[in-house]
Amino acid sequence: MTRCRLCGSTALESVVDLGATPPCESFLAAEQLDAPEQTYPLHLRVCTDCRLAQIPPLITPEETFSEYAYFSSYSSSWVEHARVFVEDAAARLGLGEDSFVVEVASNDGYLLRHVVDRGIRCLGVEPSVNVGAAAREAGVPTHTAFLSPETGAEVRAEHGPADLVVANNVYAHIPDVIGFTKGLRALVADDGWVSIEVQHLLTLIEENQYDTIYHEHFQYYTVASAIRALASGGLALVDVELLPTHGGSLRLWARPEETAGEPSRRVADVLAREKAAGLQELSGYTEFSARVAKVRRDLLRFLVEAAEEGKTVVGYGAPGKGNTLLNHCGIRPDLLAYTVDRNPYKHGRYTPGTRIPILPPERIAADRPDYVLVLPWNLRAELTEQLAYVHEWGGRLVFPIPELSIVEVSR
Repeated sequence: MTRCRLCGSTALESVVDLGATPPCESFLAAEQLDAPEQTYPLHLRVCTDCRLAQIPPLITPEETFSEYAYFSSYSSSWVEHARVFVEDAAARLGLGEDSFVVEVASNDGYLLRHVVDRGIRCLGVEPSVNVGAAAREAGVPTHTAFLSPETGAEVRAEHGPADLVVANNVYAHIPDVIGFTKGLRALVADDGWVSIEVQHLLTLIEENQYDTIYHEHFQYYTVASAIRALASGGLALVDVELLPTHGGSLRLWARPEETAGEPSRRVADVLAREKAAGLQELSGYTEFSARVAKVRRDLLRFLVEAAEEGKTVVGYGAPGKGNTLLNHCGIRPDLLAYTVDRNPYKHGRYTPGTRIPILPPERIAADRPDYVLVLPWNLRAELTEQLAYVHEWGGRLVFPIPELSIVEVSR
């Protein structure tokens, strides 16, 4: 019997069932193409008691993150987002040379490099050996470990309590949400701050962003469910910001319960928006599955018609979310010849399940396709600018989410 990982309830209701797919970051080498692939159910449910949306923990973080294909620094907009955050957090919290900042899931140092540049002592806690090594090479101190209460206590004992703990795009990636939250509390000073960025379930539902449901995202938060999750580890939410990143994210500002004080007005405002959208009941979830099915039908109809007309369609990007979309839609190389990615780690590999080749970005200009399907749709502004050159031969961009959009670009 499936139980809620936050409150233990068995009262879980289906939101959308996306079938069974391979883990989204398990890109295949050429020699693996004739071998079988393991797939796992991808079924989002919501707990009717605590309202945490979640999928079953069928894979472990160790399987996904010990060797990881995602390097944050390959997105220039994401690096800039991190720079602005560091600048604003330093001003908000008065961080200086005597401060200590810890980032959990620090990846390749994309954020902490800006902390280093300001002369602030810092440490990354990153489980992936390969990306952690890249961070150290870039001059960012990095400890290779998964965060747990024990890891948090060890880091605190060696380095002291952190004035700021940053956990961006990781709070959804851990099945032991209670243990992870206790680890955050172990890291942060009694009068310190925790900043968490995580995709907002409200925009996921409203904007049909179902491709962000994949096996390394174990849970999906509203502010209401985040408050309960933070409390499980001794933290209290004091402020929230709504961000455009990843199609719509929350920046949660939390502090230890004993020093938190009253939450800001913005917390109450977002809670009211979630309630109005029906996310504190079941009404807000009932139509999502039907809208997901329409996204699938519309994209497949476009790809089939393009193939019948002799048009060429290739992809841009090989993000994890893209593999949910490709597998759910059943897209194979007959409909999408290949995709490209800026990350050389993925070149010469194939997308999991759908076996679509991943090539360097220069291939698009060489082949001059009729359409480019943009899989990281959340970077629409950045990639529309990067791909403006497809106008030279009359090519067009295709965005599948929140609804099918075919765009003519110009320089």
